[in-house]
Amino acid sequence: MSVPRVAVIGGGLTGLATAWHLRADAEVVVHEASDRLGGQIATVPFDGGPLDVGADAMLARQRAGPELLEQLGLGADVVHPATGAVRLWLAGQLRPLPSGTVFGVPTDLRSVAASGVLGPADLAFIASEPLRPRRFVPGDRSVADLVGERFGARVVERLVEPLLGGVYAGDARQLSAQATLPPVWAAAEQHRSLLRGLAAHRTRTADDDGPVFLTVRGGLGRVVDRLAAELGPRVRTGSPVRAISAAADGLALHLDDRAELVDAVVLAVPAAAAAAMLATGWPKAARELAGIRTASVGVVALAYDRRDAAAVPAASGVLVPRSEHRLVKAITISTTKWPHLADRPRLVLRASVGRVDDDRALALPDDDLADRVDEEVRAALGLLGPARERLVVRWPHALPQYGVGHHAKLDRIRHLLEQGPAGIHLGGASCDGVGLSARAGDAARLANDVRWQLARGVAEGAAP
Repeated sequence: MSVPRVAVIGGGLTGLATAWHLRADAEVVVHEASDRLGGQIATVPFDGGPLDVGADAMLARQRAGPELLEQLGLGADVVHPATGAVRLWLAGQLRPLPSGTVFGVPTDLRSVAASGVLGPADLAFIASEPLRPRRFVPGDRSVADLVGERFGARVVERLVEPLLGGVYAGDARQLSAQATLPPVWAAAEQHRSLLRGLAAHRTRTADDDGPVFLTVRGGLGRVVDRLAAELGPRVRTGSPVRAISAAADGLALHLDDRAELVDAVVLAVPAAAAAAMLATGWPKAARELAGIRTASVGVVALAYDRRDAAAVPAASGVLVPRSEHRLVKAITISTTKWPHLADRPRLVLRASVGRVDDDRALALPDDDLADRVDEEVRAALGLLGPARERLVVRWPHALPQYGVGHHAKLDRIRHLLEQGPAGIHLGGASCDGVGLSARAGDAARLANDVRWQLARGVAEGAAP
């Protein structure tokens, strides 16, 4: 019996981890079009040590991420944040992000009131939420529509959108509540009062009081390096796949100079790239995929003399609402947030820029962007002197936008793929979650789907 052949397209975490899970089950090859692996993970030298300038953390409470680190032998190098305190930069002042929220949606009015983020009229509107009737809306809704109706536009603007801005760089008026705020969506579906539903959610999850995030000592690039090392020659960089088509005995992968026959293909690439590969053989699915928008973002790493940083708050970071009209949308104070970076001689931080509808920052040359970001960061944190080291990293089309109806769109795409030849498996951040733990979970799911397909093929081939 011949060994099944599997092509994994995309050398980010999803693709590498999927291939790693399948390495004993099939002849698996990872095709990465660029000359580097890791997707949105990048660890670079900065100010005397490694620093993540793409994704810098995993969700600890989504178990797939921590489990993958354990399986790769990196469990002993896991680091949790030293502090989870976050500030909001509002009207030139830093205010605490209230505790007792779910993705910024309030459940504890006292904490919200104490933060000073909302005014008396906003607080009164939140308090009256359980008394107001619900409006029935079939299907998905935008974050702004769902949360704004129940708690007011100011809650969306000052609490929810800044958190979503860091994850998606999106617009709350367009992002799917179902896809981006699952606990909030579930509470809205199951309870007449969203406030009471979210309070019940917090009660159910009260025992899960461990750290929310984690990283790896030495940078998340070590995860990519470990996966690539264990896969060895199964990984090909500079190997773009131009198209996929049906073949007599499976699927044909069209490369620059040849075609390769495989039994299964895992698409772990951005939606636009997947759409281009599927355009000829699966045109309807390709059109649906092409409709998933993306946001381009950037990270500016900055290092400051400690003597200039006496006023910097003891917080892991700062969020900036879009209503402030700043270039910077979030600041991670890396040497405060992560214990393994605390002994750096300088204060090191990362500032995030770019939104789906705001490319002002990314239109600037690197030096001008670094100047503007340095100026805003100093104003926000009370830094007394300019950055001594700076680095600009750009991530074009990096963050997919889960628009209203995203889950229904994925159902349509996967149904359309199932109508054609067997063997196309769709994953990646464009589909089922942008965080690294979500990517690890997606990789395990994709590997299981491929195993099931291959086992079914063997069984059908053996049937009389």
